[in-house]
Amino acid sequence: MASEYVNLLPKDGKWRQQITDFLSEDVPSFDFGGFVVGSKPETAFLYMKQEGLICGVPFAAEVFRQCELQVKWHFDEKTYIHQNELDQSNGKIVVATVTGAAKNILLAERTALNLLARASGIATQSYITKKLAGENGYTGVIAGTRKTTPGLRLLEKYAMLVGGVDTHRYDLSSMVMLKDNHISSTGSITHAVHKARSVCGFAVKVEVEVSSEKDAREAIEAGADVIMLDNFRGDELRKVAQSLKQYYSGCNKAFLLECSGGLTLKNLSSYLCNDIDIYSTSSIHQGTGIIDFSLKILAN
Repeated sequence: MASEYVNLLPKDGKWRQQITDFLSEDVPSFDFGGFVVGSKPETAFLYMKQEGLICGVPFAAEVFRQCELQVKWHFDEKTYIHQNELDQSNGKIVVATVTGAAKNILLAERTALNLLARASGIATQSYITKKLAGENGYTGVIAGTRKTTPGLRLLEKYAMLVGGVDTHRYDLSSMVMLKDNHISSTGSITHAVHKARSVCGFAVKVEVEVSSEKDAREAIEAGADVIMLDNFRGDELRKVAQSLKQYYSGCNKAFLLECSGGLTLKNLSSYLCNDIDIYSTSSIHQGTGIIDFSLKILAN
């Protein structure tokens, strides 16, 4: 099963321990179902039951590995399965074959399916959002946000990458983002930016969330790398973005403009403007639907 994205994951990282913890959470004491079926060798098909992008393969594969199962994947990760590729008789397609002890297949089943479903849902939503932006003539960056599920951040950020969008900052150490509460607590945008810059050095970007063109200019003058135009709408967003880019054209002020706040597939086209370098949205990962998978042991 080819996946260039698996190379992003550390060989012996905490994510593997998380898989162990997920399995332990599912069987905290006795595995009654495992007792029923025993260790009889079985073969199971892993079905994908909806159109979408396959994602989460390394995580599911680790579940199977820890459960001492063998798995053969029939599609590469990031393959988009279209509706017409699903079997017309049962509405699904085999994406992998799993072999091993019956009790181990059933032990791995729900954890592997849940991880695949969540990752594939995010990757699919990310893919569709970026595709829509491109179809509307946007040439910049579509990004996620830090509004990820505790414990599943790596999986969800990974799924964004497979879906073709930017992950934005991974955590509080990845980039300095100064929001309204930071500004309020420190007293001014300028003070907050200077204080951040005094410790984060040249390698870490500083981003400032603003709600007016005046505040955006203060952030740029203070040396912010990224200006987030938060909760601006339609024509106002385009007007402010164009004004800022024109005003600082030819000046020694390098900055990126980001738009965030309330973006969805339904309204994205009304926001798009190539004076905005980045559109970030939690709609590609927070509250997105899943892609349905199932695992069925073949009848003898």
